[in-house]
Amino acid sequence: MLPFRPSKKEECGLFGVFGHPDAAKLTYFGLYALQHRGQESAGIVASDGKHIVEHKSMGLVSEIFDENTLKKLVGNLSVGHVRYSTTGSSLIANAQPFLVNYAGEYYAVAHNGNIVNAEAIRKSLEKRGSIFQSTMDSEVVVHLMARFMSEGLEKSLIKTFNEVKGAYSILIGTRKKLIGIRDPHGFRPLCIGKLDGAYILASETCALDLIGASYIRDVEPGEMVFIDKNGLKSIKPFPKVQSAYCIFEFIYFARPDSNIFGQNVYLCRKRLGHILAREYPIDADLIMPFPDSGNYAALGYTEKSGLPMEMGVIRNHYVGRTFIQPTQAMRDFAVKVKLNPVKELLKGKRIIIIEDSIIRGTTSKTRIKTLREAGAREIHMLVSCPPHRFPCPYGIDFSTRGELIAATHTVEEIKRFIGLDSLGYLSVEGLIEGTGTDGNNFCLACFTGDYPVEYDPGISKYCFER
Repeated sequence: MLPFRPSKKEECGLFGVFGHPDAAKLTYFGLYALQHRGQESAGIVASDGKHIVEHKSMGLVSEIFDENTLKKLVGNLSVGHVRYSTTGSSLIANAQPFLVNYAGEYYAVAHNGNIVNAEAIRKSLEKRGSIFQSTMDSEVVVHLMARFMSEGLEKSLIKTFNEVKGAYSILIGTRKKLIGIRDPHGFRPLCIGKLDGAYILASETCALDLIGASYIRDVEPGEMVFIDKNGLKSIKPFPKVQSAYCIFEFIYFARPDSNIFGQNVYLCRKRLGHILAREYPIDADLIMPFPDSGNYAALGYTEKSGLPMEMGVIRNHYVGRTFIQPTQAMRDFAVKVKLNPVKELLKGKRIIIIEDSIIRGTTSKTRIKTLREAGAREIHMLVSCPPHRFPCPYGIDFSTRGELIAATHTVEEIKRFIGLDSLGYLSVEGLIEGTGTDGNNFCLACFTGDYPVEYDPGISKYCFER
């Protein structure tokens, strides 16, 4: 029996505004659109050019902010962040943006990604007298900036990020400037928009859509953009390297209505379903996803296979983030309260379930048991990505091989563990084809073990804790 682990966690979402009188309110809506990227904590820092105000807390955006809190966040510049921890504990001290005062200036830092050499940098800085306030890898950025600040902000940032290795899209707000930075490999998305003359920086274009902003372009890999009253200034101070966009953004993280890495997420996921239908033509009565993870690949599969697609399980949209599990005897309650099968539809049927991924397998096992109890005659599962066999040090929360069922089990063993009649994963070649590219610009390390940026696999969770 495999141990129970929670399912994969989201990353983080960034949203920043410069030049709009309602910057904080726009940031609130932007974070609302990016809530799928993190549900643990949220924060907004705002500046009117003289004073900086912050508000952050644990919980959802709608729980943390209201009209009264937003009225206090005055200014035409703001930096916002939603977080689900991939490094550091679930503590308010680790909520972002991370705000510090150094040499008479405020710096609000919001980070999406993982700095893989953060522990080594932290140890070096502590030996020189730095005192850290959190367990976040992001805090090393602030301390490095302080070391070089005598040379000016721009040179300080260049020197800081020449030392930092890993995946990062970062927003930095001062009292009068908004800065966006993307690592040279471009692991995490970050885009530029405009609204009524104001500049917007956001993790995904769906956040621009919600506030009615126009998409201008992506922040390019290895680019720094500085936005102030004089407009936008761009510099590219790092040696050019091969791009390594996180393929899991297309498979799972990004919202389907977003455009990232130059492509629409919805259409990419449908293409993955098309290729699944070609690689695994199965004789069945119906296709179904587990909402919402497999919806779009399932649409692609049914489009190519001609088999009907049904919503065989119904999602309860009003569960909320947490609930009390009443007793050990009701250990399946967590699944049943969220997804309930349509028994009359499934009874006696041969069904194909389309999933976006299998990380630990425990959630799938419980769901399949529920479908068996509902009377399904055959259950086949197809996954719109290859098996996750290698840990990710770049900001996805499966950072040890022990957390990945495919790292230690064959497909046949996973099939038996989950309780399926058959199990099929999309091939690596099929995944690359689904992106519409040759795959050279994507990071596939979680499938292939080919890491674009070296890291120390001995560092547990790639953070400072033990």
